[in-house]
Amino acid sequence: MKTLHKFILKSYVGPFVMTFFIAMFVFFMMFIFKYIDDFVGKGLGAGVLSELFFYFSLTTIPMALPLAILLSSLMTFGNLGEHFELSALKSAGLSLQRIMLPLIITVFLLSASAFYFSNNILPYTNLKAGSLLYDVRESKPALLFKDGVFNNSIDGFSIRVGKKEEDGKTLRNVMIYDHRALQGNNIVLSAQKGKMEETADKNYLVLTLSDGVSYKEMADNEKDARTHPLIRDKFDERVIRFDLSEFKMSRTNEDLFKNNYQMLNLSQLQTTVDSLSNKIDKRRYNFGTQLKKSYYMRSMPYIDKPDPNVSDAENGKYFAAYSKEEKLNILETASNIARSAKAYSESVSNDYYADYYSLLKYDIEWHRKFTLSIACLVLFFIGAPLGAIIRKGGLGMPVVISVLFFITFHILSITGEKLAKEGSMPTWEGMWMATFVLLPIGIFLTYKATADSNLFDASSYIGWFKKVLNSKKKAPRVQ
Repeated sequence: MKTLHKFILKSYVGPFVMTFFIAMFVFFMMFIFKYIDDFVGKGLGAGVLSELFFYFSLTTIPMALPLAILLSSLMTFGNLGEHFELSALKSAGLSLQRIMLPLIITVFLLSASAFYFSNNILPYTNLKAGSLLYDVRESKPALLFKDGVFNNSIDGFSIRVGKKEEDGKTLRNVMIYDHRALQGNNIVLSAQKGKMEETADKNYLVLTLSDGVSYKEMADNEKDARTHPLIRDKFDERVIRFDLSEFKMSRTNEDLFKNNYQMLNLSQLQTTVDSLSNKIDKRRYNFGTQLKKSYYMRSMPYIDKPDPNVSDAENGKYFAAYSKEEKLNILETASNIARSAKAYSESVSNDYYADYYSLLKYDIEWHRKFTLSIACLVLFFIGAPLGAIIRKGGLGMPVVISVLFFITFHILSITGEKLAKEGSMPTWEGMWMATFVLLPIGIFLTYKATADSNLFDASSYIGWFKKVLNSKKKAPRVQ
């Protein structure tokens, strides 16, 4: 490897690694803020949280990688231009494309790796992260007792603790409403003191009450419902066990999530798209035949009289040959057939659009496998020449410009994806909209950087407009 190539790569690796992990951290924090309410108060262990955060940090790579390539390439060539190293290389007879060659190869390899990650690793990561997040969100909050507040977490009980001591086990002024019999709060326990402990296997909560009274309202028969007898029982100590198994997070079978469009690779997506397309075409083809066969050509066998002749039908006397009762039967039957045909049409229509919008999601995900890789290349050819033009390194101006371009790229991407999901435009147009818009900008910036043009020199643009206007004024008039 030539010394120049080593120098360019060494200048690029540091900013790329730094910006890549910074971008991953930023997108990961967005995930934390989005789902923070689902984590708090669940009593999740460090192992579950570590696994969840690991998988979700991997899912941020498709967003972090293009931003890191854009920012690091802009910083690299900005630093080279700021320290006149880029000018020295050009004065030695090297073109900008020759200087960029090692980074072009590097970014191409990164793009190929991004495609492999998106097609092979990301579906597995989405499956793990999605199923684990579902289990976390479905799990019940941890059993916590706050002073003076009723806790209804345990099914069939409402528990209020007047005060919890510093040891976390001793309770004062405990009141328990037992409504497991589904007859209201007919059993009430009150105790001056209590002690709360968990069993060794964490499956049960043992609550030992001391110096208490229990009240039970009898409602076993009709007489009890009228007289409302009450049983009062005073106790020195009573032990109650609560089942805590429902508070443990149970893991759902991952096979239930495997058919989601985010959990499939390229070949699986293509198979699903073909299957849905055939299903939609078959439903569309069979709709007219089934409607005509079941409703449109349906006969009325209960009519005994011969059908009116054609001339009577043309003169509006179609029902003249039938009695009033038969006319009412005909109208009622026709109305029922029409309502059934309408219900059938609406059912087929709903199924059709459900399959159609599912097809769009799978097709969008198929294109997404490629847009990530191409976005890395396009953003590199924006960042590298732009850095050579502005000649500013560091984290100041490059960060501002990179963020502006990335926001533009992101807005175009989500807008195109949204339009594609709604069926407002073909999926390939929506998913490649950002690339179609930014690619000409990358070509233009590369041209300007190769020609050593000052992109932000207003006088050059003013001079070009003056030339255009002068050429129009000097154009000969046609006699």
